Amino acid sequence: MDNNLVMNTEVCDEIHEECGVFGIYDLDRHDVASTIYYGLFALQHRGQESCGIAVSDTYGPKGKVQSYKGMGLANEVFTQENLEKMKGDIGVGHVRYSTAGASTIENAQPLVLNYVKGTLALAHNGNLINANELRHDLEYTGAIFQTTIDSEVIAYHIARERLKTGTVEEAVRRAASKMRGAYSLVVMSPRKLIGARDPYGFKPLCIGKRDNAYIITSETCALDTIGAEFVRDVLPGEVVTISQDGQISSDTSNCLPKGQEARCIFEYIYFARPDSRCDGISIYESRTRAGAFLAQDSPVEADLVVGVPESGNPAAQGYAMASGIPYGTAFIKNGYVGRTFIKPKQSSRESSVRIKLNVLKKSVEGKRIIMIDDSIVRGTTSGRIVSMLREAGAKEVHVRISSPPFLWPCYFGTDIPAREQLIAYNKTIDEICQELGADSLGYLKVERLSELVDGLPICKGCFTGEYPMEPPKEDIRGEYEK
Repeated sequence: MDNNLVMNTEVCDEIHEECGVFGIYDLDRHDVASTIYYGLFALQHRGQESCGIAVSDTYGPKGKVQSYKGMGLANEVFTQENLEKMKGDIGVGHVRYSTAGASTIENAQPLVLNYVKGTLALAHNGNLINANELRHDLEYTGAIFQTTIDSEVIAYHIARERLKTGTVEEAVRRAASKMRGAYSLVVMSPRKLIGARDPYGFKPLCIGKRDNAYIITSETCALDTIGAEFVRDVLPGEVVTISQDGQISSDTSNCLPKGQEARCIFEYIYFARPDSRCDGISIYESRTRAGAFLAQDSPVEADLVVGVPESGNPAAQGYAMASGIPYGTAFIKNGYVGRTFIKPKQSSRESSVRIKLNVLKKSVEGKRIIMIDDSIVRGTTSGRIVSMLREAGAKEVHVRISSPPFLWPCYFGTDIPAREQLIAYNKTIDEICQELGADSLGYLKVERLSELVDGLPICKGCFTGEYPMEPPKEDIRGEYEK
């Protein structure tokens, strides 16, 4: 396991998603690099460690791909100058947050692969639980890997299948049928843009259109940002192909029966941007609904309902509407501070809570406060925020969490740590409440989760230990994850 990974895992007190993907094919032959950049900008919440863009000219030399990637945010990595140099009417982009595999430029995406049939550029969101097996299969037949991420394993398997098939989309479908776990992929071949989603639908993926350009991306907010219209979601298990004739072809042979699908519920609770829709469900409405359920199931008398920005705000609004208690602002967030998980020491993380958030003393002084947040991982950050409210003069602090307690790890692309590091493991609600220094604590009931998404089949393994597929016998998350 990479030492950098251990450091990051130990200090993380927030839950993070892994990546965002964006692909576009402009049939009018306009350059797409700047559009990909704005798409990545909209998906920045899905990953802040590295980003990249790869483009190609479908009428140019077959196999010529221009790519640029770097460590940091999209607006730090890309300049107008390097975007203007990237000429091509088809391309893919990626933002990355790693839960495993070193946070290095080698592991940044998209991956570009040159092979007998030409080139592939691939962007991947998710995590394969059989990546080790697939990797070993390749290593024992001579493959040499440049990265420690499972996305490279996927790219190799697509390239290998392409040698045995008539089309690149069939190669993607065959490679996908070998994968177990979570993946949303965008693949660029010399003349086609392909999207693929795992059969359970863990990670979101959708199709959009702007004029004569087609887009495949993680979230609808990226479509809104570039002025594209939403066409539809990619179905769980589906492989979609956009070719030069402008048709969207579909292969659903990897799809499961609807009842076996298992979308990651945390997309709706936290990961996705509130203005996105995933599989027909408004993310904002899911979160306000969670707050309303908390008000019904864990009521308490108070003077003000506040959210921990940004993810706690919609649930706080839902709680306020359902309870009749006024909604207010208690925290001012500094939008220029990096997320707390990148701080290398415990002391740095705790001080960065104050740098990141400041309490509006006039809002909370002398009041009974209901503080809404999306989750508690280890409890360090939540405890500091409760303490800050008390220091600002809050008379009472009642904590409400718009998800159930984390009790199990996730193997499908969310960085929930080992059980022993979770505050809810082996502790009662009262004990957690005492550790946070709160007056009361309430979590969302597990039974409410399906109501957040209008009954869509979901994965709630991190709360119940019941996964949609057999989890790995050993914790593979420190090896070949993205």
